[in-house]
Amino acid sequence: MVKISAVVITFNEERNIKRCLQSLQKVADEIVVVDSHSRDRTKEYALQLGARFIVHDFEGHIQQKNWAISQASHPHVLSLDADEALDAEMEAAILKLKENWKGDGYYLNRLTNYCGKWIKHGLWYPDRKLRLWDSRKGAWAGQNPHDTYIMEEGANLNSLPGHLLHYSFYTFDEHLAQIHRFTDISSRAAFENGKKSSLLKIIFSPTLKFVRAYIFRAGFLDGKEGWMIARWSAYATYLKYTKLMRLQKNEA
Repeated sequence: MVKISAVVITFNEERNIKRCLQSLQKVADEIVVVDSHSRDRTKEYALQLGARFIVHDFEGHIQQKNWAISQASHPHVLSLDADEALDAEMEAAILKLKENWKGDGYYLNRLTNYCGKWIKHGLWYPDRKLRLWDSRKGAWAGQNPHDTYIMEEGANLNSLPGHLLHYSFYTFDEHLAQIHRFTDISSRAAFENGKKSSLLKIIFSPTLKFVRAYIFRAGFLDGKEGWMIARWSAYATYLKYTKLMRLQKNEA
């Protein structure tokens, strides 16, 4: 039987960490929490639930997640964020998989709870995430703060039934605050990678994002929450390109 290390990175996650770790206890042979100096009860709750708790300075989402994998005792790794949890169907699927592991990596279907409502349309669903894999055959990559796990060429990838439940934001204000934080990071990363903004991108990219989310992907079927997600997604796109242009002008 394959042994699985569950790996979670945290910072001030006392609101979410219990739910996350409880969902991992049946499927994981060890749980590793890598924390970037939380000031709340994250450590207390993680230790109560049997996790191995390690403090490590945060250098970026991608860097932190790759370092966390290096702390796992087993090569087969299940990576969750603290605001995520496995549902019962996915727990059962992973337990079955451990008895007959065939692939190199497995996609989990993520279902997001936004301000109390499960979102089943728009750009947030279906939201496949590659979160269970043989860590010897891949690594975290992408552009901070948006990480993605990249497997080596020719890797055998499959999907599991069930859902990875994502408890994203409890209020609209939380979402807006994260947009400001993340666009600071993403615009800086884009600038350092040589990407450029323009007036056309600032004007048209947010509009296209909104239309795609709300109309083409039927975000309107999620009611008020679908409207807010499409609206804030467009606003985030606007901020990213506006901040990137500001960085370009400062360099000139």
